[in-house]
Amino acid sequence: MKENKCFPPGTQGLREELDLYFQLCSLETTCETAAVMAATLANGGVCPLTDELCIQPRPCRDVLSLMYSCGMYDFSGKFAFQVGLPAKSGVSGVMIVVVPNLMGIALFAPPLDKLGNSTKGVAFCQKLIEVFNFHNYDSLLHADSKKQDPRRRIGNRDTELVVSLLFAAKNGDFDVVRRMYLQGTNLEMADYDGRTALHVAAAEGHTQLVKFFVNVAKVNHQPRDRWGRTPLDDARTFHHEDCIRFLLKQHVRGHKNGLPHDGPASENGPESDVSSAPGQVVTQGGVPETTEVIKHPLLESPEKILRNIYHSREVPTR
Repeated sequence: MKENKCFPPGTQGLREELDLYFQLCSLETTCETAAVMAATLANGGVCPLTDELCIQPRPCRDVLSLMYSCGMYDFSGKFAFQVGLPAKSGVSGVMIVVVPNLMGIALFAPPLDKLGNSTKGVAFCQKLIEVFNFHNYDSLLHADSKKQDPRRRIGNRDTELVVSLLFAAKNGDFDVVRRMYLQGTNLEMADYDGRTALHVAAAEGHTQLVKFFVNVAKVNHQPRDRWGRTPLDDARTFHHEDCIRFLLKQHVRGHKNGLPHDGPASENGPESDVSSAPGQVVTQGGVPETTEVIKHPLLESPEKILRNIYHSREVPTR
């Protein structure tokens, strides 16, 4: 250490250095106090009990780096590989473990292994990592999702996914949506208003995304939000003709194949619906009204059905 100039300037001889070393080795503490020390390091140098800054952030970071690389004597390398947390053991059987930004742990189990570490303390840390994602690299994107993360509140992940998905749909960010799809994200997730990414993409006129949701991700092409509106309603409201044509084709295709659906969307409002039964009375705002419908859709060509459906409704002009 002296050759590498680790001691402060003015240090006279080896006696002073050894005196400091023996003083540090003679510290007496309890498990509770040692846990507060570890928690202070986990909290960036601020004592969690008093909110007092005990260690500056930079030295705190350096201490944690040393604990991670050489805090467990000759077992430090394996401990960093297996547990992945900063830790420091003592020959008394004590051991402190730091989970950055979460907590500090103090363990006391005197039986030592051949390397001078607490046998039970090391075993506890290994079991801890099996249950919780505290390892330094458990935060990787595709890490084991079966591990528990007490730092994340219940429901936070789903909330973040919905927000990310809807913002990507709004911005037309095809790469983000495709990446979420490849990761197995449910693209039919809805916000608190029941609006899905397909609603948003149709409202913004992102035809490529709309086609991806329906043709590739196979989402329901006419989900209804809390107001009863479908993506087709939104596309009509904002005059996105390409989205309107595509979603109409999907409706006709589903109708022709006999697939279950909520009924075609109508510009007249979310409460209105058009049935394939001739002369059926539908309700519009509580007022009965007879709607002209398509007769025997299975006997007509898709192009004719599309033309009839599209022109039977008044499409707002620009």
